[in-house]
Amino acid sequence: MQLNLLKSKIHRAEVTDLSLHYEGSLAVDRDFMTMVGLREYEKILVGNMANGERFETYAIAAPAGSKTISLNGATAHLGKRGDLLTIMSFAAFEAAEAETWQPKVLLLGEGNTKIIKRPVAA
Repeated sequence: MQLNLLKSKIHRAEVTDLSLHYEGSLAVDRDFMTMVGLREYEKILVGNMANGERFETYAIAAPAGSKTISLNGATAHLGKRGDLLTIMSFAAFEAAEAETWQPKVLLLGEGNTKIIKRPVAA
């Protein structure tokens, strides 16, 4: 049996840009992606803490160190600059592996500058 568990999460990521005419996706600072093991083009679930919107898309890498979180394409209608997002990815695990699995979590502070990397609390 396989279980779908949280693989990685970037919490309180502040939207820095919107690009309605881009083909789609969510651009995320490459450093943030690396910290949580999120791959480019990986499917993500995004929750907007400001308006309750939840949507699926895929991650693309923004320049490392840019602190960029950009809603692209149709997702640009689901938020605005300054909104806080929770960005999640999931993976399938065998039951035995799931017993000890801990997702990688990145908690961001104001302006995506304060970075706290931690495992999810039990």
